[in-house]
This record gives sequence, structure tokens and C-alpha cells, in this order.
Amino acid sequence: MSSRREPGLWKRAVVWLLVLAPFFFASYGFATWYTARRDDVGSLAFAWENHMPFWAWTIVPYWSIDLLYGFSLLACLTRRELDRHALRLLSAQVLAVSCFLLWPLRFTFQRPEMDGLFGWLFDVLAGFDKPFNQAPSLHIALLVILWVCFERYLRAFHPAWRWLLHGWFALIGLSVLTTWQHHFIDLPTGALAGWLCVWLWPDEGRSPLLSARLSHDPSRWKLAGYYLLGALLLAWPGFGLGGVWLWLLWPALSLLLVALNYLWFDAQGFQKRADGRLSPAARWLLAPYLAGAWLNVWLWTRNQPQAQQVLDEIWLGRIAGRDQAGQFRAVVDLCAELSQSVTPPTYRNLAQLDLVPPTAQQCLAAAEAIEASRHAGPLLVCCALGYSRSATALAAWLLYNGRAASVDEAVKLIRQSRPGVVLHNEHRQALSTLLEQCTTQPAEAQHER
Repeated sequence: MSSRREPGLWKRAVVWLLVLAPFFFASYGFATWYTARRDDVGSLAFAWENHMPFWAWTIVPYWSIDLLYGFSLLACLTRRELDRHALRLLSAQVLAVSCFLLWPLRFTFQRPEMDGLFGWLFDVLAGFDKPFNQAPSLHIALLVILWVCFERYLRAFHPAWRWLLHGWFALIGLSVLTTWQHHFIDLPTGALAGWLCVWLWPDEGRSPLLSARLSHDPSRWKLAGYYLLGALLLAWPGFGLGGVWLWLLWPALSLLLVALNYLWFDAQGFQKRADGRLSPAARWLLAPYLAGAWLNVWLWTRNQPQAQQVLDEIWLGRIAGRDQAGQFRAVVDLCAELSQSVTPPTYRNLAQLDLVPPTAQQCLAAAEAIEASRHAGPLLVCCALGYSRSATALAAWLLYNGRAASVDEAVKLIRQSRPGVVLHNEHRQALSTLLEQCTTQPAEAQHER
């Protein structure tokens, strides 16, 4: 692994550590100091937590996260990995401390008296970590970030080492309960905070914060409004009723992120990678929404063929499942929100938001991708259902390639094989614009195509 390390990373890692460590202690300590002086600090604990065992020895894995924190900066192999990892750690600190100040909570259990090594470790911890700074658990948020960092480097190791890593990190997660440092609510909120920081600074592509651009498309604002309304309807019982209803905050967050994708982040907000899968952070944050999206796919297509051959070796259908592994040598994927179960030798990701008509430029990019991929073998052009985004892309290729002389002719040809295709006026307008561009190209370009 050392042979792949970029030069100069050790100094850069030390600089990051010199920035992060003081900021951690200063911001965390300030939140504790400020909250301790307030008289409006409540607590949130479930009745079953009274039966949570106290295991003094788990203070060892609890403390070990500090060592892993420092070493993680030295373990990164490239400047991009180091900077992204450090920004995740910094973002987690800012997010968690902001929550501690806005919604302070107090831990209510009293630990038993201890002596020996474990007692000393608890005494050292108590000198800095008072029973505040609860939800979201910064310990858990950092655990998620560190887990992602180290897991990436252990993929080439023997499975036994990977299982040892996962087991130790799981023990660290458990230790926040068994050391009586946190109530349960702090764990899932901390995990979501950690994944949010990983999502903000992804391994592939630009950060959503750096690539965000407010949409002026009325259809996207309308769809974002629906998702925002769904988020509010789910969040209301979560905040208002408490208890088990708090779990509704997870789907509320997922719908909020989808709404932000329509308003600001575009399809890149789903973080679909070059292998056709959403990033782990996107899969965790959007899990409730994704479950609903897959259910929607099943309801709409359960009685329909997954894919239908349109012409030559080009097929049109929904996103490929594992049962189609090996059937297609190439895939042009227009779906932003769902992961590919299998990735063929030739795979092109042209992610587009669902229910949003494409632009003429997107139609051209899809047509060029189909033209470049169709010689690899059986080709699947797909989206979530195979009725709109992928159908528009295939119609664009028919116009681009000269297989159809008009938009109506292209749509008619597709519907002969897949009758359920739905192309609205906006889709047809984008295709008409593409057709105009194709017909005004120089004759030499037409001949080359």
C-alpha cells in the first residue's frame, strides 16, 4: 500500500491534525460549558434503557476511537482522500456541536463507583466529557466516518482482518451505551449525522455543496414541494408524539434530501457511481425513500416484461435485476435514484431525475451513448420503470441515427414493442429540438454517423 502513497501526505496529514484536534476540544468543551449553565436542558430516554447493562471494560473500545481518529489521517493514500476525510471529520464536529447548542440533552444514569484501570479511564473521561452533548452522538458520527475510511483500505486484506475491523468498530458503537455515556436516541441520530458528512464529501465526484445550483424549472419545484410536504407530514408525529414515532424522522430526512436534489443538487445528489450503484452514504440516508421507490417499480412492472427488444439488439426496460445477469453486454442507464444490481462490461450512467423532462442536450448525450454502446452486444436502455426516461433516450437515438424521420415515428416504433411508454409534450419538445439540430448538421457529419 505504501508504494501508492502520494508524496508529501505526511506533512499535510499532520497539518490537518493540528487543525482538527484543537477545534474538537475547543468546540466540544464550549458546548459542554454553555449547556451546563442552562436551566432548560431535558433528557430523552426510553424505559427499556433502564435494563441496559454497565460493562466497565468497554471503556477501552470507547477510548480507542481517539487513536483511530489520529491514525486515519495518516492512513490516507492520496491528497483527495485525505482532504475529503478531514472535511468529513470537520463537518461532523460542526454539525454535532450545532445540535448540542440548539437542542441540548442530558444523560440521566448514574455510573457505579469504580477503581483500577477502568476506573481511571472513566475519571479521565469525566474530566472532559460531562453528561451533556448527547444527540446526535458525535462519537457515533465519527465512528461512521472512520469506519468508511478504514474499510476502504482493508478491501485487499484477508477477510479475517476485515471481520476483525468490523467487529471492533461495532464494539465501539455498542460501548457508547454500555459505558453509560449516551441514551439510545443518540445512536441513530449520530449515525445519520455521520453518513450525512460522508455524503457531503463523497469519494467520487464533487461535493453537493460545491455543485449545487438552484433550479428554475417549475416542474422540479412542484415535485420538490410534494417531497417537502411528505417530509413535513412524517416529521410532525416524530417530533410531536415521540417514542417509536421518532423513527419517522429517518424517512422524513430522506424525503427532504430528495426534495433538495430536485431544487439544488440535481441527479448528482443521489451519488450514482461509475459502477451503477449509489454511494453507501446515499443508500443509508435515502433508505426509506429507496424502499418506496423499489416498491413502486414492483407495483408498476410486476405483470410486465422487465425488458422488450425494440430493434437489432437494443432492448428497452426497467433497471436490470440480478436475474438478468449475463443477458446484456451493455447498459445505458438513465435512472438516478436506484442502483444497478449487476454491472455489464459496458456501462454508461446518464442519471436523470425521475418525472423531469430531459433537455435536448441530455437527449443528444443519451443518443451518443447508445450509438457508442450498441456494438458491444445486447444493449439495455433502462430507467426505473422503462417507460419514460429510457424511452426518450431511445427515441433520441432513433432520430440521431436516422432510423426515424420524426418524433411521432420514433415513438410509434418504440410503442410497437413497449406499449406502456409515456412521453409527454415536454419530452416531445426536447426530441423535436434534437431533430432540428440533427437535420441542420453538415452533410459530412451526417455521413459519419
